[in-house]
Amino acid sequence: MKEIQTAGEYHLPVLLEETINALNIRSDGIYVDGTAGGGGHSFAIASQLKSGRLISLDQDPDAIEQTSKRLAGLPATVVHRNFRYMDKVLREQQIDRVDGVLLDIGVSSHQLDEPERGFSYHADAPLDMRMSQEGVTAADLIRELSEQELADIFYRFGEEKFSRPIARAIARARQQQPIKTTAQLGEIIKGAVPAAVRRDGHPARKVFQALRIAVNAELDCLSEALDIAFDNLREGGRLAVITFHSLEDRLVKQRFAAFCKGCECPPEFPVCVCGRTPAGRLVTKKPIEASAKELAQNTRSRSAKLRCIEKTHERYEDTTVF
Repeated sequence: MKEIQTAGEYHLPVLLEETINALNIRSDGIYVDGTAGGGGHSFAIASQLKSGRLISLDQDPDAIEQTSKRLAGLPATVVHRNFRYMDKVLREQQIDRVDGVLLDIGVSSHQLDEPERGFSYHADAPLDMRMSQEGVTAADLIRELSEQELADIFYRFGEEKFSRPIARAIARARQQQPIKTTAQLGEIIKGAVPAAVRRDGHPARKVFQALRIAVNAELDCLSEALDIAFDNLREGGRLAVITFHSLEDRLVKQRFAAFCKGCECPPEFPVCVCGRTPAGRLVTKKPIEASAKELAQNTRSRSAKLRCIEKTHERYEDTTVF
């Protein structure tokens, strides 16, 4: 494989070499990076193309600006769009099928390191968390949702076992004054959990994760994008997905398993009548994780997991009635 080229440190791309290997880049292929970020993965892909082409998407205007600079002069088109609209972008670009798609489902280093974006509890900033910089903010959710709705979000998207007392504390606090900043919310969460929890890292981590997922509809977008990306692959094309927490990874694992599932006839049938064959095969049986070397260079890669699937057939649409 051609030596992988990288560019800059706006956002350190995780599992870079592993991802490029998994995608099996062809110099004449057409590829989609659905999460451009700082352009690290996009740059590495585009640098290996000759007659091929890369379409690089992101919903964050900051990422689009940065990636456009990084990819200047390379065979790449940068588009400001959420990856859930990948099929529309491909049609606009007059592309029928692609050879590979990458989805890096994480908050970029830039988003975390820019306090005013409101993604981190490590600095006091407006409670924002919008990747697109448009629409409803985390502060809006904190202000408008009921105590029960907040508790449900914290439990469902953050797997926070103290979701109810935290939501109760927020409901009490907002009666006294609006909760507008990350520091305000962080202090409320600290006061709502047992002391033992506060000693085991910052107790706001799961709540901030849950709010970010809710603000950006991340799991809905990912679910839609997995189907769209797979359906837009040509046979032999590959879909690689990097996740950063168990909810994302579980969704990807289950969807890949569904793509690889064959016959669905009832077990009592002596022979298959549904005619269904697997639409894909797993390139990675188990998720690939960061090496010790990468962990030493970028601690944010510690929770990253890469899964990859290759398309072998078009997906089967079941019209059989048993």
